[in-house]
Amino acid sequence: MNRYFPVFAALAISLMNSAFVPSLKASESDEKTVITISQPVTVEGTVLPAGRYVLKLLDTFSSRDVISIYNGDETQLITTVLPIHAYRPQPTGEPEFSFYEAREGRPAALHTWFYPGESSGFEFVQSR
Repeated sequence: MNRYFPVFAALAISLMNSAFVPSLKASESDEKTVITISQPVTVEGTVLPAGRYVLKLLDTFSSRDVISIYNGDETQLITTVLPIHAYRPQPTGEPEFSFYEAREGRPAALHTWFYPGESSGFEFVQSR
């Protein structure tokens, strides 16, 4: 029986390690999404010039969702917003964004963001 102990120990360690693999998948838990815009867009009062941006859901323990928006290479935090929940009837396999209609002389404003495969997403309040 003692000669099988190393085999059982190795098997137990490998099973324990495989239990922690899902927690290493950060891209799904933070819903990281890259967006490239060709004209300025506002997000709850912050103007984003044309360019590439990264949206991430912060992993918080509160009941509110917090979204951080970074520049394209994620070296600078542009803004942090507290959106409200939005729902769509049919999820798609691609990220989906919608925009409020642009007011005269102002850039369009981000209205909703849905992560691929999710029917729940986020709605951003249009600033006045």
